Amino acid sequence: MRAKALIWSAIFAFLADQITKIWVIQIMDLANRFSIDVLPPLLRFRYGENTGINFGLFGGGTDTTRWVLIAVSLAICVGLTVWILRLPRDARAMQISAGFVIGGALGNVLDRVVFGYVLDFLNTSCCGINNPFVFNVADVFIFAGAAGLIWFDGRQKNPA
Repeated sequence: MRAKALIWSAIFAFLADQITKIWVIQIMDLANRFSIDVLPPLLRFRYGENTGINFGLFGGGTDTTRWVLIAVSLAICVGLTVWILRLPRDARAMQISAGFVIGGALGNVLDRVVFGYVLDFLNTSCCGINNPFVFNVADVFIFAGAAGLIWFDGRQKNPA
């Protein structure tokens, strides 16, 4: 199968996101505790409901915004899949990177469909800088996958 690495990395990212959300928010009861210091200030769990995109941008909380963000996320997933399938078969690192973006995006899409917002819980601060923002494992995969797409895309091009 041509896109095996893409599919498996997407499944891995999606499951890692959903399992950590279930574990931290439901089993560790972050939804009711709102805050758990794990390794302060480096790692804290802080409950968050994000109706927007990164850092809460466009977080009006309207139902229209919710469905527009779902549609945009799904369109990006489809476009990314089409692009990756056009690459040479040996573009495994690109497939994995794209799978991370897709899996993370689908994890956040599932949250929006089920809850109406994305569940966030990770908060990291360091070196005297207090970070007020929360994010989730899907966001980490999206960021890492996007970085991988940039990094490995340059390695796929042949000099003229």
